[in-house]
Amino acid sequence: MTEYNMINYEQTYAAFSWERPERFNFARDVIDIWAEQDAEKLAILWIDDAGGEVRRSFAQLAARSRKLCNVLTEAGVQRGDVIILMLGRKLEWWEVFTASLRMGAVISPGTTQLSARDLSYRINAANAVCLVTDDANAGKLDEIKNECPSIKATVLIDGDREGWINYQSAVDNAGDDFATVDTGSDEDAMCYFTSGTTGYPKMCMHSHSYAIGHQTTGKYWLDLKPDDLHWNISDTGWAKAAWSSYFGPWNCGAGIFIHDAAGFDARRVLEILQQYPITTMCGAPTIYRMLVLEELDQYRFASLRHCVGAGEPLNPEIIEIWKKASGITIRDGYGQTETVILCGSFPCIEPRFGSMGKPAPGIDLDIIDNDGLPVAANTEGDIAVKLVPTRPQGLFKEYKNDPEKTAETFKGDWYLTGDRAYKDEQGYFWFVSRSDDVILSAGYRIGPFEVESALIEHSAVAESAVVSSPDDTRGEVVKAFVVLAPGVEGSEELKQEIQAHVKKVTAPYKYPRKLEFVESLPKTVSGKIRRIELREREWA
Repeated sequence: MTEYNMINYEQTYAAFSWERPERFNFARDVIDIWAEQDAEKLAILWIDDAGGEVRRSFAQLAARSRKLCNVLTEAGVQRGDVIILMLGRKLEWWEVFTASLRMGAVISPGTTQLSARDLSYRINAANAVCLVTDDANAGKLDEIKNECPSIKATVLIDGDREGWINYQSAVDNAGDDFATVDTGSDEDAMCYFTSGTTGYPKMCMHSHSYAIGHQTTGKYWLDLKPDDLHWNISDTGWAKAAWSSYFGPWNCGAGIFIHDAAGFDARRVLEILQQYPITTMCGAPTIYRMLVLEELDQYRFASLRHCVGAGEPLNPEIIEIWKKASGITIRDGYGQTETVILCGSFPCIEPRFGSMGKPAPGIDLDIIDNDGLPVAANTEGDIAVKLVPTRPQGLFKEYKNDPEKTAETFKGDWYLTGDRAYKDEQGYFWFVSRSDDVILSAGYRIGPFEVESALIEHSAVAESAVVSSPDDTRGEVVKAFVVLAPGVEGSEELKQEIQAHVKKVTAPYKYPRKLEFVESLPKTVSGKIRRIELREREWA
């Protein structure tokens, strides 16, 4: 029987207290410690689809990061400067991330899907001095470099380009003697641009103590131990990569599995799970929805013992299909770019499919009303984190240069997540919607997630998004945008069948009175469905 890191939820939650060192640097205080304990200890197992396979120990990672610190310092990057890191799942991503922390710079990861215009906005908003990317994306900077006067250094990981530092030769030839900067725990370490639903992305600033906050992410939610190999199927530009592809696993000394591929292939993922000794996996709900469309009975996952999902609520139907095939319950986790794990279906608690689980250790989470007061059980309200008597580790510092937006997220003693939920009598949290996604139809409040969960149970539905649509009689009605499963053709008969199905499995007033078949759904770079885009299209 598996022995979990958390045996008793109530006891762990009650006894937990955060470490609060005055000085902290993850490169020195975590990575270097693992390297010193065991020079061979695996930090990364990286593969690609061309047959490449590379293993890196913590000691090798530490040495490479020190070399890179010297390269960047020589190029003019100083403590507190912003480095924009625009790479896919390349080994260099982890080296640059580590070097940035080590030298006291501020790392700002971005997806390779950023356009030249996106890149220009980020560089100028953050006053970034350095960009690290690959040849496939370097042209984006060349296109807008004249608009970005703050840039001092440009680094290319794969070859030569005029005006760019050749990463491989520079690092290979650099010395590995570099004294890690003794950073303060509250000193700026990371700048994430949130993929928000309106306006330009905000700069979400995290301090070095953000890494400490992810101790609970790794130990209790991912349930990682030093001999685990963890695979997080996430874009490196999303904060989820910091959660589960960096801080969470390495806080626990676990190895990270990386698959460098151009796109997502569900069958390839299943083959990898069968081939490699991956023990734990994290993926967005979209990933699991695609995996369960495959013939799961054709695969065996001998090493896999624990799976989690995050990014948006996971439909109960998907959890059931995956458990039937693998024997593993997908454990939901809830948090944001602004936070670490806030709430989760931890391995030691009874799973309630569709629930977000219970508050993470170290997090005083509750549901509050408009006056900032906790509400009764089974009453919908705002999900909020209490900041007194002590602020939890891992909560963002501010939206840089945007005091108004920063202030909007706080109400009295609370940080407001911007999400709606309710809490049942047993303390389980149940997601309703983003604060601006609630559909008000003929006096009823309808959360899109419940309708989407009903839709996904229909065999013809691969994915769906539910938004409000204007209606003369009801004010608003539910509209569903549906992506059909492979091989299924849309028809008026199928539309009516799906509508009848939703009426049957959930309250009749929640069924989508409007339904449209689409090829794909608009998503943020992190894979979250952009309901706001669909809603605005309806109301235009």
